[in-house]
Amino acid sequence: MEQLHMATNPNEASNWQRFEVRALQGFAEHLLSRAGLRTEQAQLVAQTLVEADLLGHTTHGLQLLAAYLRDIESGRMTVEGEPEVVHDHPGAVTWDGRYLPGPWLVHKAMQLAFDRVKAQAVVTVVIRRSHHIACLAAYLKHATDRGLVMLLSCSDPAVASVAPHGAMAGRYTPNPIAAGFPTDGDPVLIDISASTTTNGMTARMNRAGTGERLPGPWLVDNRGEASDDPRVMLADPPGAILPLGGMDLGYKGFALGLLVEALTGGLAGASRGNAEKRWGASVFLQVLDPAAFGGRDAFVASTGWLAQSCRTAPVKPGQPAVRLPGERALALRERQRSSGVALHPDVMPSLAPFAQRWSLAIPGFL
Repeated sequence: MEQLHMATNPNEASNWQRFEVRALQGFAEHLLSRAGLRTEQAQLVAQTLVEADLLGHTTHGLQLLAAYLRDIESGRMTVEGEPEVVHDHPGAVTWDGRYLPGPWLVHKAMQLAFDRVKAQAVVTVVIRRSHHIACLAAYLKHATDRGLVMLLSCSDPAVASVAPHGAMAGRYTPNPIAAGFPTDGDPVLIDISASTTTNGMTARMNRAGTGERLPGPWLVDNRGEASDDPRVMLADPPGAILPLGGMDLGYKGFALGLLVEALTGGLAGASRGNAEKRWGASVFLQVLDPAAFGGRDAFVASTGWLAQSCRTAPVKPGQPAVRLPGERALALRERQRSSGVALHPDVMPSLAPFAQRWSLAIPGFL
C-alpha cells in the first residue's frame, strides 16, 4: 500500500544499501540460473523483482528472491515445461501454471494479450497454480507504454491472513488490485491491497525482532481488538490483517477482497475449499485497447484532463499538491536508475549463502 511505502521510503532510510541497477539484475539472474531456471525465466524474474525495488515496493522486490531460490531447491517452484492450457477462446484464456515462475507466467500472459487485443479489443487471461508473482505494479508499464489499459489481481488460495469485516481470524489474502492506463503525460499506475497492510510487511517486522509497530491499528488480535503490533500474527491462535478501512470502514475492503477472490480463484477454478497447501497464486489479467471503444485519442484526452484537474485541485495552505497513483513511484524509479537501487539491509544477507554456494560475487554497494 502506498502509505506503507511512504513509511519505508528507501530514500529516507540511512541504513539501506544502494546498488547499481544492471549489477543487481545480473546478480539476481545468475542466482536464479544456478538454481535451475531457464535463461528467459531467470531474466524475467530478476527484471520484475528489481523493477519492484525501483518503484519502491520493497517487500515485493528482491526481498522475495531467497524464498524463490528455496522453493526452486525444494521443488515447490516448477522449472521445467510450459503452462497447461485449460481453455482457449479468442478473448478468454485459462492456464494451469503448474507452479512455474510467477513473473515469467505473467509476462507470457501479457504477451499473449498484447498480440490478441488488436483483434479482440479485450483479452482476459486467468492462471491457477502459478508460483508467486511478486509486485503487481512492476508489470503495468508494459501495457501503458503500448497505449493499452491493464488490470491485474492475484490471490493465494493456500493462505488465509486477512479477516472478513467484523471477524478476528483470517479467511483470505491481502488480494492486491493493480491497474495501469495511459494519459497524455505519465501513466496512472495503481497498486493497492484490499487489506490495511501485507503479509510481507508484517513478516519483515517480525523477522527484525525490534518490537517496531505498524503506523496504525491495521491488525486484529485473537481477542478481536485492533492492534499495531505485528507480533499478533505469531500468536496462538494468530491474529489477522484487517481489510482496507480497518475496524470502521473495513466492509469496503472486505467487498474488494471478495471481488478479487471471484476474479482470480473463482474464474481460474482454484477454489479455497480444495486448495493445495502450497505457496502460489491465482491470477487475473485483463488488457483493453481504448482504440476499440471511444478511440485512443479520446481516451488519453479524457484521462489527461482528469489527471491535470486532480493535480491542480486546491489544497490546504502548506500542504503538497495532489499526487496521482504511481507518480511518486515513477519519480523514485528514475532517481534510482541513476543513483542506485536501495535495498533493505536484510536482503543481501539472505542471498549470501546462495552466492557463496555457487561462487558468485555479491555486487558492491554504492
